[in-house]
Amino acid sequence: MVNNCANPKCGKPLHYLREGRIFVFDLPNQISAVGGKKTRRIEHFWLCGECSRTMEMQQSKDRVHVFLRQKTRVGVQMRAAEHQSFAS
Repeated sequence: MVNNCANPKCGKPLHYLREGRIFVFDLPNQISAVGGKKTRRIEHFWLCGECSRTMEMQQSKDRVHVFLRQKTRVGVQMRAAEHQSFAS
């Protein structure tokens, strides 16, 4: 169960799902003690509203990472193009 923000520097408690972002990852299979079969483990993570504005989560081979989101200029370029098309 998700209780706190996944950002280790934040840890804000989860009270409502109306802010922030939920991430769902299928974590590495583990061999079950019963029958020796591989099991599937789905785990949920939450970034609070403030952290989700600047951070992302991604799964690597052995764990889940929280990292800073790269800033893109696509939105700025698109708005500039829209402005030019209206000005013409």
